[in-house]
Amino acid sequence: MRVDSRFRFDNYVVGSANRLAVSAAHAVAESPGAVYNPLFIYSSSGLGKTHLLGAIGNLALQRAPELAVEYVVLDDFVQQLHAAVAAGELESFKQRYSGVDVLLLDDVQFLRGRRETQSEILRLLNALHGDGRQIVMTSDRPPAEIPEVDERLLSRLSGGLIVDIGPPDYETRAAIIYARCEERNMTCAAGVIDELARVEFSNVRELQGALNRLVAHQSMEGTLTPSQVRAIVGIPAPAPPKPRTSVETDEFFSFLTDIASAVAAHVEPWKVQVGEAIAYWGGEGYRTAVLERLMSQSSPPPNYEALLRGFGQAVEQLRELEQQVAAVDPQLGGDERFRDPERLTEVMTFVEHALAGAVPPGGPQPAFGRALFEESSSNQMAVRAADAVIAEPGHRYNPLFLVGPSGVGKTHLLNAIGNELASRNGRSGRVACVGAQLFIDELIAALQGGTVDRFRARYRSADALLIDDIQFVAGKERTQEELFLIFNHFHSGGKQLVFASDTSPKDIAGLEERLRSRFEGGLIAEVGLPDRALREKLFAKFLADADLDAASGLATHLADRPSTSVREMMGTVQRLRAGAESAAGPMTIAIAKRVLQPSGVTPTVAPLMVRQAADSFFLDDEKIVWEWPDVTGRIVEELR
Repeated sequence: MRVDSRFRFDNYVVGSANRLAVSAAHAVAESPGAVYNPLFIYSSSGLGKTHLLGAIGNLALQRAPELAVEYVVLDDFVQQLHAAVAAGELESFKQRYSGVDVLLLDDVQFLRGRRETQSEILRLLNALHGDGRQIVMTSDRPPAEIPEVDERLLSRLSGGLIVDIGPPDYETRAAIIYARCEERNMTCAAGVIDELARVEFSNVRELQGALNRLVAHQSMEGTLTPSQVRAIVGIPAPAPPKPRTSVETDEFFSFLTDIASAVAAHVEPWKVQVGEAIAYWGGEGYRTAVLERLMSQSSPPPNYEALLRGFGQAVEQLRELEQQVAAVDPQLGGDERFRDPERLTEVMTFVEHALAGAVPPGGPQPAFGRALFEESSSNQMAVRAADAVIAEPGHRYNPLFLVGPSGVGKTHLLNAIGNELASRNGRSGRVACVGAQLFIDELIAALQGGTVDRFRARYRSADALLIDDIQFVAGKERTQEELFLIFNHFHSGGKQLVFASDTSPKDIAGLEERLRSRFEGGLIAEVGLPDRALREKLFAKFLADADLDAASGLATHLADRPSTSVREMMGTVQRLRAGAESAAGPMTIAIAKRVLQPSGVTPTVAPLMVRQAADSFFLDDEKIVWEWPDVTGRIVEELR
């Protein structure tokens, strides 16, 4: 893999916490194989190990362009090794790496438990070291703390220079912020950068994420003051989400009866046959446009029976192809292309790519359009960030992390970003938009079926990856490991990542630090509870969509009612719609009040002293009648 040209020494900020590592890396880049061989750099996630690794490669190539410099993540190295073994090309694999002058190996902590890989790396390191070729490795821990590593390999890893990178101090944080502001041509008011630098971030990605947040706020509100910095960076965690409720309505519209009636109106025998075929295959769920065109002809073509047979054969081929692709990925089996015999050639190509792992997961839901997403002060920063991502995918706010309680529009905005990216790229199949639970389920299925490589290839083939409800990966070690690798692939390739969660990364319990720091390295944008202005916009839209003949001012009245989510507002409109069926005129404010606040006796709670007097062992408080009905009600009850 080529070294990322963005990683250079001249844009790497040096401070007390990384000075030794930078000096060692610079010496290695100037004289590969002569000093500190191997060089082992370790630190927590997000402190610049990969940047320093790339800087070594770029400087070495700048000084000696003829050098063979190879950057590889350990997981990719393992995949290459397995592929070489499976193809019987292990010797060519060894020859390829034995000819490398500078080997840059990232994330070697994943060596744990991989005995065969460890043996191969040990042989490779011995060969490279013996020929005076440079080896540089990075890890999130020192060699001695990587579990289940062969002692011989451990000795080799520890045989050179081991340096660590610590969290940035105040001066380093300030220098990083100034450098990033210069790159963006951003001007801050006096004291803003110093105030941000005083916040003790544990890694550089968190610092960059906080700076992104300041940039986003300044683009909306104008120049910020130092007193605003901590409030913007230290937004409190959202309240615990309420239990998720969803109402799914599946509607199926069939045209079988209409087709049968149309066929019965004709007496020509050939049209009866075609009509029967249309009715049968339409009932099976297949598109019959080609047969309908045949039906519209005034006279039968000489080969109409062959056309009917060919249609049936095409359907059978579609079924076989669907079974093949469903065995690889059940989600692909429901693709609409398998219902159209006229797209048989396209389906064959699609299945061929799917079996090779070149078809990304499903795209965004078309119903969630960007133009349909209403903006207000409660979600303005998230909307502006989404538009920036759409305009410059992979460059602005990567990753974008949407945070907000359930039902406030995160899923809508996530899918809207995906739809815009797909339409602008002109390749809708290249934008992968999935829920975290589907991602987990697909990984489990891949592990069970031994198709993890195909799972990875599918996701990596996308141009943009959007994952909803990312908080569900917490506590799932293997899922987080795969997500970490996919994240690195997308980010290093300049491909856009967008995540949505009901909790900010720092508050997701069970989320690994390496993922947390990467999420925080982009922009965390909050989608808040709908404010009054947004509620009025949404109620006006929902009333119009529900075809309610609403009186003037109803949307304003409804907006005055507190709402905890957009879903609750939609439920309110549905109640009004049901109530409107019994109203003769338009839905007025008075009728709305009656529908939303039905009259009736509200149960009262007994005084505390009375409840305490009850025998809690024999009596259930919920089954005790604490207040009798009125006299009329008791008489009616007695006379029944």
